Amino acid sequence: MASTNTTPAPNIELMYFDAGGGHRSAMNALTASLATTHPHWNVKATNVQELLKPVDPVHAVTGHTSEDVYNRAITHGITWGSKAFLHTLQMGIRLNGKRISEQLQQHWDRQLPDMVVSMIPNFNRYMHRGLREVSAHTPYVTIMTDIADLQRDFWQVRHRGRDMHIICGSERAYRQAHLRGFYRPENIHKVSGMILKPAFYEAAGNNPPITLESLGLDPAKPTAIIMFGGNGSRVSVDIMDDLDAAGVDIQYIVLCGKDKDLQKSLHNRPRCAAIGFTNRVQDYMRISSVFIGKPGPGSLSEALHMGLPAIVENNGRTMVQERYNVTWVEEREAGFAVRKFGEIAGAMGYITRPDVLAHYRDKAAAFNNRAVFEIPAVLERILINGQATGPASPRVG
Repeated sequence: MASTNTTPAPNIELMYFDAGGGHRSAMNALTASLATTHPHWNVKATNVQELLKPVDPVHAVTGHTSEDVYNRAITHGITWGSKAFLHTLQMGIRLNGKRISEQLQQHWDRQLPDMVVSMIPNFNRYMHRGLREVSAHTPYVTIMTDIADLQRDFWQVRHRGRDMHIICGSERAYRQAHLRGFYRPENIHKVSGMILKPAFYEAAGNNPPITLESLGLDPAKPTAIIMFGGNGSRVSVDIMDDLDAAGVDIQYIVLCGKDKDLQKSLHNRPRCAAIGFTNRVQDYMRISSVFIGKPGPGSLSEALHMGLPAIVENNGRTMVQERYNVTWVEEREAGFAVRKFGEIAGAMGYITRPDVLAHYRDKAAAFNNRAVFEIPAVLERILINGQATGPASPRVG
């Protein structure tokens, strides 16, 4: 239900970046939800990477932003060094922490919102510090877009005043936040999952309807949807090659994301529909049988919400912040991991057995995630309580 608040329209700033695409997707989904629940709010999205380009250590050395390097690694399947990359990034952030805070301070000096909502990891201590140099009372909220925190200073951070709020989408993340003691207990909020687009909760789109027949596929055959985020991955080709070589009777919907070369290379491949960047992921999932991809929190949550069991890879190539997600999906019996995608043929032969597929689909469909509809009410409570502490001061002296 829309808020009936008659106070002046608050200005809400959502902070995101484009590393992997999941943060932007979550930001867009939350923006759409807020437009329905709180249409009088002024919601602004800010790409933190653009703000911080002058102090980005990766950009200074390579000429490419940190998120560009990350996205290229995913596209080409070069993710073996994710732990080292993260360590280097965090070290660079610490070394440049003062400059990062100053950049954000200058940004909020120009226009101070009524609430800052961060949807990114790693930078929150310094972003919060920059905000507090401008305002003592403006609420700072972190929404975790990972199922659990990787380590201290990734999502959940020690910070001055312990006045940050954090919104957690799993019991594990919620417990981590309480046990670490970085946040006041009343500032730790739990919702039922990751943020999905509201369209995932709507009936099938009809503009035009997407069917297996319309994609040139056989409605009688099992269909794997292969997805590696908004930037696609050439690993998709290896997966199909292995399945075809093993004679597995399956067809494919490959979401290529922004990788137009990948989409073009698959144009004439038999039993394969190659789809470019799309806002209708939910409609392609709706007509699929099983999800194959990396264990990203967003794509896994989307698959389970649409009743798709997930097959993911779990090895040194798995992004370090996504490794817990494998445990999470296996504990729910909604999917499982292979040691490497070279083992995909056996996994697919197993999961497409009718009794096995029915079991996994039932387990996937049992996961009730309403986070995108729960978070607006949480933000409203935070905003009201923040206003009760007093107006935001123009400057902390």
